[in-house]
Amino acid sequence: MIREVTGDILLSKAHVIAHGIAVQEHFDHGLALALRERWPSMARDYRHAQHGRHMSPGETWAWAGVDNDGSTRNIVNLLTQNMVGEGPAARPGKATTENVNHALKSLARHLQATGATSVALPRLATGVGGLDWSEVRPLIEQHLGPLGIPVVVYDTYRKDLAADEKLD
Repeated sequence: MIREVTGDILLSKAHVIAHGIAVQEHFDHGLALALRERWPSMARDYRHAQHGRHMSPGETWAWAGVDNDGSTRNIVNLLTQNMVGEGPAARPGKATTENVNHALKSLARHLQATGATSVALPRLATGVGGLDWSEVRPLIEQHLGPLGIPVVVYDTYRKDLAADEKLD
């Protein structure tokens, strides 16, 4: 079941938050920046993980940390883009539907393997990633719909507004 909501994904009660990033992400654009500000250790851990192995678009990188209320927060970073440019001037490039497709397959496997009970994600790869929602939504339906868990898509961002996710 896929439900589109308005609100602040950082306030989601979903078991997992998933979002798209670039392979060499600096976490300084869009939702990645908001996540880095809320959980700075995630961005540091990602940089360390990059040194340990080569990561490619289409993969996922999962992270778990402690939220402000002491609960565990599970975030899956979907590698939907490459970086463009070098050094400090590097920025995330455009996403591709192929990368999104592979990352969503990987996310579905992760959700099944970990027994996740729900997942929240933004309109994946449509902001900084530059894809059209009409290309991405069918991929979310294809890969996450069959899992039988609530899939909450944050359609419109509203800072500090808890969405009615209907997860209770």
